[in-house]
Amino acid sequence: MDLCHVPATQEKGWYLALMAPNVKGPNYAWLDPSRLYCHPQGLQDCVADLLQPFQGDPIDMVAGIDAMGFILGSAAAAVLQKGFLAIRKAGHLCVQTAAQPYTDYSGREKVMEVRTDAISPGLRILLVDQWIETGGTMRAAIQLVERLGGVVAGRVRPWVQWGCHPHTPWWLFPLCVPTGVAAICIEDSEGGRWIQERYKCSHCVPPRLQPRFNHHQLGWN
Repeated sequence: MDLCHVPATQEKGWYLALMAPNVKGPNYAWLDPSRLYCHPQGLQDCVADLLQPFQGDPIDMVAGIDAMGFILGSAAAAVLQKGFLAIRKAGHLCVQTAAQPYTDYSGREKVMEVRTDAISPGLRILLVDQWIETGGTMRAAIQLVERLGGVVAGRVRPWVQWGCHPHTPWWLFPLCVPTGVAAICIEDSEGGRWIQERYKCSHCVPPRLQPRFNHHQLGWN
C-alpha cells in the first residue's frame, strides 16, 4: 500500500497492510511493522485502536519497551496526556536501575532495566510494545514494574480472591478493573496466552488475520 493512500473504507486494522515483510533472512524478525508509522492516518488509527479498550480505565503512566515500543508507547502517552517511561535494554541508563533477565523472541538471553525513581507503589502503568511473539520480553517488563510496586494497570487475579481457576479469563469477572498490555499483535504462543489470561490486553489484528500472523504469514484477503 502506498504511504499516501487512505482507503475509502477503513476496517479495523486496515493499516496492517502497510507492514513490510522480512527480506534479509532468519537473523531478523519475520516482518517489519514500523512502515505503518510512516503513514499519518495509519499511525493515528493504530494508536486509537490500541487505546479503545482502555477508555475510562485509570492509567497513570504509559511505559514502552525498547526499542519499537517507544514509538507506540509515546504516541499513546501523548493521546492520553500521560507521562512516558522507557524500559531500556541494559547498559543505557546512567541512573539507579532495576534489572530483569529475559529470553527474547529469537531465543537470545538479554537483560532489560528501568529507572527506579519513576515508579511509585500503586502507580497504574499501561505497558506497550510493538509485537508480542513469545511473550518473554513483555513478561519481563511486567515483572520489573510489579517488583517496583507499580500496577500493570488492570492486573487480574480473581482466583486469589475467589478461589477460582488461574486460567479463568479476566472478562468473566466484571468486578475487576482491568487495563494493562497493548501491542499491534499478540501471537497465540504459550507466552502470549499467559499474558492474555492475566491482564487486559489490546491488539490491532482482526480475527480473520490472527491465524496467519500466528504462523508468520502475510496476506490481506
